[in-house]
Amino acid sequence: MADETVVYIGLGSNLGQKEANIKKALKALSAETSIKLIASSSIIETKPLAEKKQPNYLNCVAKITTSLEAGELLKVLKRIESEGDRKESAEKWSSRTIDLDILLFGDEIIQIDQLTVPHRQMHLRSFVLSGLCELAPQVVHPVLQENASVLYKRLNGKDFYIDTDKGKLISIAGVIGAGKSTLATGLSNKFGFELIKESYETNPFMQRVYAGDKTVALDSQLYFLLSRCEQLKEENLTPGYFAVSDYIMDKEMIYAELWLDPVQRQMYEKINAALNKTVASPSLAVYLKLAPDKCLERVKKRKRPYEQKLELPFLEELSAGYEKLFEKFDICPAMTIDADEFDFRRDGEIEKLGAKINYYIGCD
Repeated sequence: MADETVVYIGLGSNLGQKEANIKKALKALSAETSIKLIASSSIIETKPLAEKKQPNYLNCVAKITTSLEAGELLKVLKRIESEGDRKESAEKWSSRTIDLDILLFGDEIIQIDQLTVPHRQMHLRSFVLSGLCELAPQVVHPVLQENASVLYKRLNGKDFYIDTDKGKLISIAGVIGAGKSTLATGLSNKFGFELIKESYETNPFMQRVYAGDKTVALDSQLYFLLSRCEQLKEENLTPGYFAVSDYIMDKEMIYAELWLDPVQRQMYEKINAALNKTVASPSLAVYLKLAPDKCLERVKKRKRPYEQKLELPFLEELSAGYEKLFEKFDICPAMTIDADEFDFRRDGEIEKLGAKINYYIGCD
């Protein structure tokens, strides 16, 4: 008897009797002599990708075991789709009565005609990962080497896709001293991403603000805002463009909460919202998480003059702001890294993390 492989299959339908289509496909899978249907997840409703004008989808994930090779299983799935009246279309993510995708085939990495396993964008789909987590939260993605529950948490309930018509921006976030610039510089050097760095040195107000002079806090905030809007113009994200920034645009309001009085903050929030419409959204955020006391240690060691008057309570407030931001962050996938466990000055660490980043932005 051939060895049995555990396989996870994604099922979706947005035409006709959608739930009936999925149940019919599950029944067809279980009827195959070479396939054993072990379990299926809850059926959930999701919106079409890329804001396409289509009916909503119903989706679920099935766990099977099979003695078939991956290519043979694909033929079975195509036959079940055909029997379910699926019509082939050249259009990407077109509507369909039934869709069956091999998500994981054991722990194999497969690239053959018409089949890539793991499914190339499953880690970007909450509707896939939620079903996978329901069945097997600890199952490991063979490329990313992380389990389904970790991948699911990064999406905060949203579904994303790799848009080949746009360039890609990776935004590094974290408290002062967490290692943002070191990581961004390392990624730029290793993978050729354009490096976009905060304009600390040119801000004429920042040193006074860090020293406690809040009379120029609004000036400093506006200086940074205008500088970042110039650096992150939407039109920069042309196909083939890859960049990494040592900040995330969404942190602006964290600092505004700390520096500005209520009247200033209200005005700044309106300006920020208007200018943010001109700024490119990141394809991936990397949040470097480090305890505030350790951030302060690093700040003191690197001896930048304008940072030497920073105190622990300020960094603790910053840290709380970042935690609040990433608790609900859903603009793009957000990868949280324990910055205490990595030394981003080492080539091997950069290469390891960079491989995962490249996979998320479709540059692997």
